[in-house]
Amino acid sequence: MRSKLPLTTENLAKIACLYSGITFGVYWIPLRALGEAGFTGSWAVLLFNLSALCIVSPVLFVRWRYFIPGRFRFHMCAIFCGFAFALYAGAFMYTEVVRVLIMFYLMPIWGFLLGRVVIGEKITPIRWGSMAFGLAGLFVICGSNSGLVIPNNPGDWMALAAGVLWAAGSMMLLTNRDDTVNYTIGFLFWATVGSILMAMLGTNLGFATAPYWTGLGDVLYWLVPLAVILIIPSALATIYGPSKLNPGVVGLFFMTEISVGAVTAAIFAGEPFGLREIIGVVLVTLAGVAETLYQIYR
Repeated sequence: MRSKLPLTTENLAKIACLYSGITFGVYWIPLRALGEAGFTGSWAVLLFNLSALCIVSPVLFVRWRYFIPGRFRFHMCAIFCGFAFALYAGAFMYTEVVRVLIMFYLMPIWGFLLGRVVIGEKITPIRWGSMAFGLAGLFVICGSNSGLVIPNNPGDWMALAAGVLWAAGSMMLLTNRDDTVNYTIGFLFWATVGSILMAMLGTNLGFATAPYWTGLGDVLYWLVPLAVILIIPSALATIYGPSKLNPGVVGLFFMTEISVGAVTAAIFAGEPFGLREIIGVVLVTLAGVAETLYQIYR
């Protein structure tokens, strides 16, 4: 009889990454439900982030000294990651799920380029190959008849910006490791701030409408439980996994988000998922896992 999977730190981190990828792959579903309830655009993201932040606020009160001014690098990392999440989540309200995932998971390209510029990491042939896969996936999904590859709506641009910010935040997280709980709370705090700013900006630009707060009671009964079982654990997992594992391994597990998101969008939202989308998803997934697979099988 086979023994159970040992709960080592490494295995727990892998489980955390897998859990995060799966849960964020279905995150668009409650967001769009909030949109249908009258909380359009980033107002839906704000509700989720704010509810999660309120739930963990007692911990923030106890650990207040970790968040006071003076911890510049800590807060910069939390800002990058938090704003990236606010942009990423908001993107689901403005474009197709597959397009959000494709745009966001181009982040290996930004990670390799940032690594080269910031810490002088060499861009190896396999990394050039990864970037080629990512750009090819982008072309398949976003290429027009004229051959131009241009994100064509606010959601596309938000997802693209989220990938850049997440790549920068991940690099800071790896080089400035802190307590997972501290970073999770910082992440939720700045994600809430970011979603406030984007909700207000989106409303002013006409991409969203100010919600009728009297309808809040109609969604709280399922919003708060989902914040407890979806947002807070996923945020912890998102921070914990990368702090314990090689970035390539992290990317491999996080890539489950693409397949889960694409399939659930096709099933529950009726979004297109034909040959074009399949090819785009495969190419961008290869961009994220190519280096890890190369290291495993060489």
